[in-house]
Amino acid sequence: MANLFLVPKKIVTGKDALESAGPYLKELGDKALIVTDRVMVSTGNVEKLTTLLTDNNIRYVVFDGIHTEPTTEMVSQGIEVYQETNCNFLIGIGGGSPIDAMKAIGAMITNTGKLTDYMGKELKNPPPPLVAIPTTAGTGSEATQFTIISDIENHVKMLLKGAVLLPSLAVVDPVLTVTAPPKVTAATGLDALTHAVEAYTSRKAQALSDIFAVSACKRIFAHLKTAYQNGQDLEARNQMVLAALEAGIAFNNSSVTIVHGMSRPIGALFHVPHGISNAMLLEECLRFAAAGAPERFAELAQATGIAGEPLPYEAAAGKLIDEIGRLCRDLEVPSLEAYGVDRTAFGSNLDKMAGDALISGSPNHTIRQPSKEDIITIYKKLWK
Repeated sequence: MANLFLVPKKIVTGKDALESAGPYLKELGDKALIVTDRVMVSTGNVEKLTTLLTDNNIRYVVFDGIHTEPTTEMVSQGIEVYQETNCNFLIGIGGGSPIDAMKAIGAMITNTGKLTDYMGKELKNPPPPLVAIPTTAGTGSEATQFTIISDIENHVKMLLKGAVLLPSLAVVDPVLTVTAPPKVTAATGLDALTHAVEAYTSRKAQALSDIFAVSACKRIFAHLKTAYQNGQDLEARNQMVLAALEAGIAFNNSSVTIVHGMSRPIGALFHVPHGISNAMLLEECLRFAAAGAPERFAELAQATGIAGEPLPYEAAAGKLIDEIGRLCRDLEVPSLEAYGVDRTAFGSNLDKMAGDALISGSPNHTIRQPSKEDIITIYKKLWK
């Protein structure tokens, strides 16, 4: 069976990649809308970018209105700024939120109607050139054809997609990630791990995506704890940005599965950051999925060295999931209760969350297909 494999048009990686990106930025336009948040302004990362743009005679406008995970309202504001200031390309700098917002803004410059019209549909019209500069090692948005935007009216996180959303340029510089605090490092790193594991165990997994998924897992298991404990360790940071990029490439070409499907409703209704809600779900969701595909989880356990000797599929799969659970505990992932989610409110929304999870489409890519009742059962297990 033939498979299409998609990656960004150009990727610049390594220490000081940003400083090397000037010639590639000049190819894309002469006035950029920089989509970011105020944290990136305060840390100086935006100034590093604007200095580079000025040195390359590229004008710019800064839109720093992405103050939470991106919403339809923020995207509308960004579109207005882009159009009123006559920009001709976009740069997203920050975590996944600014990059996702940048993609959505670009998409709605060239596609008609409202953003909400495209939930479950494919965006077809190419946006202006998109540049993704991640400052966290997790979402992989710099390498994907997806964006996640919250529909604030319906309390739903929309998964929007289209090959046109792949950035024209991804700049992956570990120096930009040293400002990420430990909790952000943990949340984004576990998001990347989720991408890699789900990509490998997805129904849509393919040979090339498997290569990137395994490599990402190896890097994360080896370096995430170090990056969490010592954010100034540039080698650990470099390994993690590469892992996030690899995991993004992997799931861009094979898809995520049940964890992401169930994670988005938690974020939409209870405002739990995406990486944390993924981590809360990881063990329970993977145990469910592994019961239907123990050989795939066993292969991943062997490939990453977690199962150091030949074991029955179920035992090897169990070792992998146990190791993921240990990592979550070492990184101090909170429970729903510890995070402050109200148990009664959570319980009263189980039916909506399960329905929204299935509507997202991601659970359909799980080898063991979950029913609505299965998803509700897993949600309930988060309170044990």
